[in-house]
Parts: sequence; C-alpha cells; structure tokens
Amino acid sequence: MEVKTSLLDNMIGVGDMVLIEPLSEDTFIENLKKRFDHNEIYTYIGSVVISMNPYKSLPIYTAEKVEEYRNRNFYELSPHIYALADEAYRSLREQDNDQCILITGESGAGKTEASKFVMSYVAAVCGKGQEVSKVKEQLLQSNPVLEAFGNAKTVRNDNSSRFGKYMDIEFDFKGDPLGGVISNYLLEKSRVVKQPRGERNFHIFYQLLSGASDDTLKKLKLDRDFSKYNYLSLDSATVNGLDDAASFRTVRNAMQIVGFMEDEVQSILELVAAVLKLGNIEFKPESRCNGYDESRVKDKNDLKEMCELLGIEQSVLERAFSFRTVEAKMEKVSTTLNVAQAYYARDALAKNLYSRLFSWLVNRINESIKAQTKTRKKVMGVLDIYGFEIFEDNSFEQFIINYCNEKLQQIFIELTLREEQEEYVREDIEWTNIEYFNNAIICDLIENNKNGILAMLDEECLRPGTVTDETFLDKLNTVCAEHQHFESRQSKNSKFLTDHSLPHNCFRIQHYAGKVLYRAEGFVDKNNDLLYRDLSQAMYKANHSLIKILFPEGNPAKVNLKRPPTAGFQFRASVGTLMKNLLTKNPNYIRCIKPNDKKAAHIFTDSLVCHQVRYLGLMENVRVRRAGYAFRQAYDPCLERYKMLCKQTWPHWKGPARDGVEVLMKDLQVPAEEFAYGRSKIFIRNPRTLFFLEEKRSQCLEDLATLIQKIYRGWKCRTHFLLLKKSQVVVAAWYRRFAQQKKYQNIRSSALVLQSFIRGWKARKLLRELKHKKRCEEAVTTISAYWHGTQVRREYRKFFRANAGKKIYDFTIQRIMQKYFLGLKKTMPSMSPIDKSWPARPYGFLDRTHQELRRIFHLWRCKKYRSQFTEEKKATYEEKLAASELFKDKKALYPSSVGQPFKGDYVEITKNPKYQKLNSFAEDKVLLADVVSKINRANGKGAPRIFLLTKKSLVLADQKTGQVKASVPLPDLSSVSVSTQNDGFFALKLKEGSASAAKGDFLLSSDRLIEIITKLHCIGATSADRNQISIDISDEFLVQFKQDKVCVKFIQGTPKNGNGVACKRKNNRLLEVSVPSP
Repeated sequence: MEVKTSLLDNMIGVGDMVLIEPLSEDTFIENLKKRFDHNEIYTYIGSVVISMNPYKSLPIYTAEKVEEYRNRNFYELSPHIYALADEAYRSLREQDNDQCILITGESGAGKTEASKFVMSYVAAVCGKGQEVSKVKEQLLQSNPVLEAFGNAKTVRNDNSSRFGKYMDIEFDFKGDPLGGVISNYLLEKSRVVKQPRGERNFHIFYQLLSGASDDTLKKLKLDRDFSKYNYLSLDSATVNGLDDAASFRTVRNAMQIVGFMEDEVQSILELVAAVLKLGNIEFKPESRCNGYDESRVKDKNDLKEMCELLGIEQSVLERAFSFRTVEAKMEKVSTTLNVAQAYYARDALAKNLYSRLFSWLVNRINESIKAQTKTRKKVMGVLDIYGFEIFEDNSFEQFIINYCNEKLQQIFIELTLREEQEEYVREDIEWTNIEYFNNAIICDLIENNKNGILAMLDEECLRPGTVTDETFLDKLNTVCAEHQHFESRQSKNSKFLTDHSLPHNCFRIQHYAGKVLYRAEGFVDKNNDLLYRDLSQAMYKANHSLIKILFPEGNPAKVNLKRPPTAGFQFRASVGTLMKNLLTKNPNYIRCIKPNDKKAAHIFTDSLVCHQVRYLGLMENVRVRRAGYAFRQAYDPCLERYKMLCKQTWPHWKGPARDGVEVLMKDLQVPAEEFAYGRSKIFIRNPRTLFFLEEKRSQCLEDLATLIQKIYRGWKCRTHFLLLKKSQVVVAAWYRRFAQQKKYQNIRSSALVLQSFIRGWKARKLLRELKHKKRCEEAVTTISAYWHGTQVRREYRKFFRANAGKKIYDFTIQRIMQKYFLGLKKTMPSMSPIDKSWPARPYGFLDRTHQELRRIFHLWRCKKYRSQFTEEKKATYEEKLAASELFKDKKALYPSSVGQPFKGDYVEITKNPKYQKLNSFAEDKVLLADVVSKINRANGKGAPRIFLLTKKSLVLADQKTGQVKASVPLPDLSSVSVSTQNDGFFALKLKEGSASAAKGDFLLSSDRLIEIITKLHCIGATSADRNQISIDISDEFLVQFKQDKVCVKFIQGTPKNGNGVACKRKNNRLLEVSVPSP
C-alpha cells in the first residue's frame, strides 16, 4: 500500500503562508527565517512558490527527488519548485492548457537558477527518444550561451542576468518537447562601456581572454592581460568560484550542441574582440583654421587591428569618428566632432555592436531550437526577468525595469483574483468582492499615451530645439504635479519645498513596492540611444559576414531619414506584447528572495528580506488569498487524512467522499460558518480551523500509534513465545534422538567387544586342539617311519653287504645330476642369440655334457629368434649373412657396414617427381637406388650418377636431370672387383662380346659398396638362367675402358684433400687410389 504524505506532515514552521496565524509582516518573516535555518528554502502562498537563495548546494535536486514529485498533487509533499513545475507540466499535457512560469526577484535572488531547475525538471519527466533528447539538450544548452553574453558580476550577484528572458517551450500532444522560442528584453548595454565599482563587464570578455587558445587569441589580435583593455574593470576582473577558462570551454561546447557552425563562432569572437579594441581607441583635439576643434585618433594601432578584424577600410572608420553628416530633405551638412563627441560616438558604436550581436545570437538560437512541425503545439513559457530595483542612484534602466515589474504585479493580481473567482464559481461557492490595491494608476502614470512619463520623454527627445534632462524634468513637474504617486521639488504641493531628501534634479514615484527616487540625468540620452548614420554606413561597408546583417540601416540604397524609435518606446511595446502573451496562458509564480547581501550561507538579514517581501507584494498576495477561504482540499484526500477523527468514517468509509466529510465535520462540531462545501472540494475559511483538525489528527495518530504498538508488541511476544516453544520441542526431539543414538552406540560397542573376546577364546581353543592333533599325527608318522625303517633294515640287512657299493654310487650320481640340472635351470642365460654367457661347469666329468647342452640351447634359441622374423626382415638378414660370407675379414670397410641396415632405396625414387620418368624406365621392382660416383679414366675424378638395381638389370642415370646414361642387363655382368682397403671403389666388369661391353667396364665409388655388391651377388645366386657373379677382392685389378685396359692400384697414404679417398691418374695404364691408413 502506498504511503501518502501531505504538506502538513513534519512541517517546519508553516509550509503555506496562507495558513499562518496571526498574519503580520513580522510573523511572515519569522516563518521564512525558521524554514531557512532548517534548509527549507521553498514556501507556498497558495500556488505561488517563494524561493530563498541558500548560497550553497542542497541535496534536493537529485533524480530521486524528480521521481518523488513526479505526478504528485501540488500540496501532497513539502514545498518545492519541482511541485510547481510538475503541476504546470501536467496541466499542459493532460488539460491542454498553455502555461507560463513567472520568476521574479531582485539581482542575486536566484532567478536564473530557478529557471534552470524548472527546465531541467521538465526535461527529466517528458518523453524519451533520440530526437526528443536532442531537442531537450539544445534547450538546456542555450542557457550557457545566453549567460556568457548576457550575464555579469555585480555587487549583489556573481552571475547576474543583465537582460530579461522569456522562453516559450513548445510540446506536442504527448507532452514531448518540439522546440522553443526565446525573447530578450532590455540588455544593459551601457555595461559594455562602463561598470560600477566592484562589478565586471559581461562574462564573455573575461572567458575569451582566459580560456581561448594562444592561436585563437593571435588570430583575434588579443592579449590575455585584462589591464590592456579600457572596457574591462580591473578591481573585480577575477571572481572567487568562477573559472572563466572552464566556462569558455563550456560555452564553446554548448554553441556546438545548439547548432552554431564553426565559421559563425569565429565571427562572433571577432566581434567580441572588436568591442575590446574599440574601447582602446583614444582621441586628441586638433584645431582647424575655422576655429572649430576636430578630434583625431591618437594611436591608430588598435583602430587598424579592429578594422582588420571587421574588414573595414581604416580611413572610412577614422572619418566616421571625426565627422558627422546630417541630412534634411535634399541637403547634407557635414560637421566635425570634438573629442567628447568622438568618445560618445565610439561608446555608442560599442554598445550598439554588442547589443545587436546579442539580439542576433538570440535569433540564431531560435532558428536552431524552433519546432520543425507546423501542427498545433502546447506552450510553456518561462519568464526570467529583473526584479524590482531600488538603488541609491536610480536611472533610466531602473525606471523601465520597475515599470515592467508594475505591469507584472498588475497582471499577477488580476490573474490571481480571476483564478480565485473562477474556482469559486466552479465549486459553486458564493463570491465576495475582495478589496486590494490596484496599481493600474501607477502603470497609467508611466505608460499613458498622452500624459505618461514615457510619452513625455519621447516627446522631449523628438521636439526641435535644445533638449536636456532639465527640460524633461520641468515637463514632468508641469504635467504630473497633481498626481498622487508623483513627487518632485517643483511640485505644486508645498510640503515638498522643505523636503531636503528630494534633490532638485530628481523625481520620486510611489510604486506598489514603495517609493523610488530617480535621477533625471541621462534619461534623454539613454532614451535616444543614437548611433550616428556615418558609423552605421561605415560598418555596412565591412567585409565581415555578420556586420552587414547587424547594421542594415547603413545600406546607402535604403537610407531612411525617419528617426529610429526610442528605447522607451521599444521597451513599452515589448512589455505590451509580453503581457498579451501572458494573459493567454495559465500563470505560475516563483518569487525569489535574497537572504543577505554578503552572498553567504546561513545568514538571514531581516531588514533586507522585509524590503523584498514588501516590493514583491507577498503580504498583498496572502491577503488576497485569505480574503475568501484560506484552505481548500478535494474530498477524497480530506477524508483520507482526517477519517480517523470519527468512528463512523474509521477505518473505511463506504459511500461518496463528500458524505463522509459531512459526517466527519458534523461529528467534530466545527461551526458551519468556518467551512463550505463545493462541488469537489471543501473550503475552510480560517487557518485556526485547519490547525484544530491537524491537532485532533495528531492526538488521534498518537492514540492509534499506541494501539498499533500494543497490538504489535503482543503479536511480537506471542510470535516469539511460539517460536521458543517450537524451538524447545525441536531441541528436545533432537536431544532425545542423540541420547538414544549414544546409548545404542555404547550397547553395540559393548556387544562387539564381548563377541570378539568369545570368538577369540573359541579360536584359541580350536587352535590348541588342531595343534595337539597335528603333533599326534606327526608323532604317529615318525613312530611309523622309524618302525618301518627298522622292519626294512631287518628285511634287507642280509642283502646289503653284497650290492651296497654300486647302489651308493648310483644314488650319488643320481643326486649330483639332479642338483646339476636344477642349478642349470636357475642360472639359464637370456634368449638373445648374441648372448654368449653360460653357467660355469660344477664337475669335471660333466664337461662334454655341459658343452653339448650349451650348443643345443644356442640352436634352440636361434630357432625361436628366427621364428619371429617377417619375410622382409628375413631377406635383410640373409643379405647381411651373405655380406658376412663375402667380406668378413676380407674387406676393411665391412665392419662399419654391419650395424647399418640395408634400406635399398636411398633417393626415394618413387616419391621424387624428378625421377618419375626414371622409375618408369625400370621394368621390375627397384631393389636398390643410390647416388654413386662414376670415375673418369682421364683424370680420376668422379661424376654423380643415380645407380638403380633390379632383378634383370642395373641403370646409371644423371643425378640432376634423371636422364639414363647406361643400362646393363645383369647377364652381361661377369664379375665385380673391389679392394681390401677401407674405400668404396668397385669395378663392374662386363662379358666380352656383349652388347653392353662396347663402352667398357664401369669404375664406381659408393659409401654403400657392401650393400650394392651383396645385392648383386644375391640376385645372381637366386637366378637359374645365369651364372653367379664372382667377387674379386684385390688391391690391384684391371679395368677395360673401351679398347684399353687400365690397372687400378690401391695404396695406403694421406691424400692431399684431407682424410677422404683420392683417385689420381698416373699414366695411360694406371689409376692410383690413395686410401687413408686405418
């Protein structure tokens, strides 16, 4: 079940000023102070929110707080700016009512922050989506841009808005933002050229110099040193808590998000730099021949750099600062400007340049954030405008600001009364007229088209002749002397003739918030706001992309001799448009109050707050709200809150909520004149009645809390007792189980011990019986053996003497042979045929037997070993055996070949693609394939050849190409000659008269000589159709080379080329082969 809260729960002071009792200015301020001391900075006056600036961060603007106030009734939770924002947004989304939120208060009261909180809340609760998020981000990021160009540090506020801002946020039918439109009012452009002591120029100047890169400043021809620019005050150039460099980066990022192009940003910064350069232009007097003074630029360097930034010819702008052209009908008159007039023209240009740039910025932002669709839109307006200003020295700016606040107060009273009256009519409650101060007379004093102060100021500015602030004040004294809200020294009312608090050059107006003294000095000039046409035309000639847009009146083709509208006229028209706009929307008010002038937390200055309460008209607002019924609430929440005060409505009322409220009020005996029943709400006239209900509710809640506590404690104790009882039963059951298990284990272990002892005793008894029986059997056997032995000896004693020697000899020999064979069995050697070990002979007479057994055993294990051979392995061993028969003890190379297996194919002829043709040439299976060296008879050097051997022939082929060089059938081979040395030379001798013998014998060399000759010998032995090839082993033999016979002689020596075998031709009949000594 959702827990519902109320404005009246846990209230510090009074959350709604309408309920304060008794109502006075002192109790009003005391309630604000009490809430401020407890960090409760928001208080209601009905639906109006009072916001106190805490001058510190409070944890009341988190995402959790947004969700807490989302879709909640306005009075359901403690006062908060989110409650007003949510009420306005839901009314716009659900009831299709356009809304406006009016935020007022003096500088430093927190208006700008309040507008940010409103916009951030609306952005958080509206719809999601990529396009919607982009629109929200652009709306929110427009604030840093406008703050940089329109805010400045003042003595009252480090981030004071020096312009009025009204933003219309447009929504679709779902409540998602589509875009917005921003309107600006009265930028304080005089701040560009002059700032009061302790204040700064607009933020953007300091941000640019502090945060821009060195490259950017170089392009803009600027220096970081603030002291080099006359328009920047030095006493407050740096502000604690403001990081101008970081702010500049934020502004650049915000401009990118809003949609400014990079060239547009560069153009804007160039104009800002141009304003700074303008302030450094100084003038000097120069006398002319006609006696008039003329101004000249002192140092033209700043003028030159400014002209380069804006793309203006230096001579054109320099002339505009020295001459003024006045046009009247068909005549043109050019006059010189003295130094004072030149400085006025320079400052006027700087102010106009900056103010027009600011207006262009607002229009450019509007282009980016405007809604793209043309469907009907819902609108929520947020107005952040200056509050009522009363300074020691009040001038034209304060006059029109206070005029705007008079209009806002007028519309506030009208809309508040209208809202009250509409609610009374809607709820069918009798409406009574409310007496209140109507400030329409003050608005008429200022804005009347005939006798209003602004109309007379415009008339003075436009009339020919000498016009000064004194003539304007004289006119006011003449026209407004009888007005009850106007005072001056020249007034016809004689009481002011001795009032020395009113200077001669001033006038005083009785505003709704109090009396304000205005100094007439500067009214005429500031209202005129003249910019000489020569300067406008000079600026229009610039090549800069923005300047032509900012100064369209400088176009020579569109010269307008008509005087431009005055500042007062423009502002009055803007205020009129704003008022019409506000009257079409449902208003929501946020009144911002500054607690102290020190901009410090936890300080509450009563006099300062009292002054603001007065000029904001908050007491008047409370009185208007309380004039009828001070409190009203819908029947459902009212019954839900107070139903416990009546037994008939508690705990649940079955029936309409209004009937339940009537039963409740009747049971509490509340006087009938203290409340009234509307259609959907109950109206309570006096706050005392509400406090009476709250007090009764608090007492009842205490009783209910006591009852709930009693029932809860009883339930908790019973639950605890039942839990203990259940636990005791479980513990007892487990303990009994454990005890029985323990007892059973003891009995079981005792039984096992007893059983083991009994089994042991029985086993030992049986063992003793078996041992006794065995001893008896052994005794009987021994006695029987001895007895039989005695009988046998008696029987054979008569024969013993005749055959005793022979029998003893045979028995002894039999025992020796038995022992010999048993010993031989235990010491038998391994089954390896090469194992030559054999047990030693124990007795000499067994020598022949011992040798014969050794021979038989060796033959038997050789047979067993041979039975394990495969056919391939058997053939290999036969070849090895043949090699042994041929070369053992005959050829020195033989021992090294014994351990090498005969592989046959050493060149992988079947796998090598280069020898595929050679493989196909051999008709039979290749038995041996190897690389040999064919010895040349001419020089004794060898050439590598592939040697192939099959059962029918041998083939010699080129190693690189595989081309067959010679093919010899084996029947044509008569013999093979080799040496006895450790070399690989062998000669293949062919039969005379055979076809292969035409080229003669072959002298070859190979490391595998033993294998080659063995295979040749084995092939000849197995062939029945040819004779076996003879093997000739000699260190000197003849080789037939074609027609000549050459002797090959083998000698031992050290060859020159190392340890290898070397063949050398000695003469035509001799080849000498040197073999290394073994």
